[in-house]
Amino acid sequence: MIDRPAVYLDHQATTPCDPRVVEAMLPCFGDTFGNAASRQHVYGQAAAQRVQHGRDNLARLLGCDSREIVWTSGATEAINLALRGVAASPHHQGRHIVTAMTEHKAVLDTCQRLEKEGFEVTYLPVRACGRVTVDDVLAAVRDDTVLVSLMYANNEIGTIHPIGDIGQVLKERGVLFHCDAVQALAYLDCDVERLGVDLLSVSAHKIYGPQGVGALYVRRRRPRVRLAPLIDGGGHERGLRSGTLNVPGIVGFGRACELAAELRTTESQRLAELRDLLLTLLQDGRPTTLVNGSLEHRLPHNLNVSFPGVDAAALLADLKTVAVSSGSACTAASFDGSYVIKALPTRRRHAASSIRMGLGRSTTEEEVRYAAHEILAAADSVEGVPAAIVCGDTCTPQPELRETA
Repeated sequence: MIDRPAVYLDHQATTPCDPRVVEAMLPCFGDTFGNAASRQHVYGQAAAQRVQHGRDNLARLLGCDSREIVWTSGATEAINLALRGVAASPHHQGRHIVTAMTEHKAVLDTCQRLEKEGFEVTYLPVRACGRVTVDDVLAAVRDDTVLVSLMYANNEIGTIHPIGDIGQVLKERGVLFHCDAVQALAYLDCDVERLGVDLLSVSAHKIYGPQGVGALYVRRRRPRVRLAPLIDGGGHERGLRSGTLNVPGIVGFGRACELAAELRTTESQRLAELRDLLLTLLQDGRPTTLVNGSLEHRLPHNLNVSFPGVDAAALLADLKTVAVSSGSACTAASFDGSYVIKALPTRRRHAASSIRMGLGRSTTEEEVRYAAHEILAAADSVEGVPAAIVCGDTCTPQPELRETA
């Protein structure tokens, strides 16, 4: 057992599994334990029905046909299937991909691998608020652009990109559009038709579902997207993702989708109010506090701030009763800061001073006030402490992202 922190404010990393989700999953570990692919008998048929119910629930949340849902082990696999699947497909021509410098590593690392395989990738810079615009994307699109991949909302700074507007213009240009909607699914409208996306990746554990299950939406018509599979062996998921389905995880994901649809409006409003209270308390206690990302175009439960003069690694080491994160990485013998914050034109020098706070369903006003007090106390305590004291000599350098035209 570990001592659980008094306050959990890291809901961007993962969310606790909702008890109602656990309740829905429990029968899968008992009498209905069958393999969903074994449809010759009642055990397999019952499992297949549960899988279909989960597929239907996610499809309703995305506004798509349930046949357009492909189950995966998580969003990282879904992203890989989307990007590498398009790149390897003979049905989609082009050797150029567009993404942004602030994307999740699942996108960035996949793009870097594709570069080694002969693709060209343009990594778009972001504006001061962390957004890219329609014009930014259009300026990067070329005649040989096969895919644009942009996240709906950033996992570190919560900034929301204008995905619907971008999707509309890309459709007019005939360019495939993938969207990482992992952070958005619980709080934003993810209707794929409204967004104009052709591929969309999601994960259960970011919406109070279980870890280890995700999905990829793959458009079937106007246009039909054809992917080369990453995994062979059995032809599951219409040949796009072979492997025995995680029935309990899919059932939990489906139930989490039902709850997300039910609670989206009220929770978004409640968490935005608590988020604003947290920011006010931090800025009142430390007026130099800087907000990273857009406050206007932002996930309701996200807050990312920099405390100039305070090293985030030292702050996190000192903070014992509140769970927050930094998203930063150590480079050489110093805490060099988050690559997302470093991509913000006016925040780069404060990257190593940034922390991320993510509120959730269980977060209360009392917890927010307590967390603000503890964070401010930790910031005061470690101000001026050099990062090397925390990081030591064990840190390894991270490669810098480079933009290619």
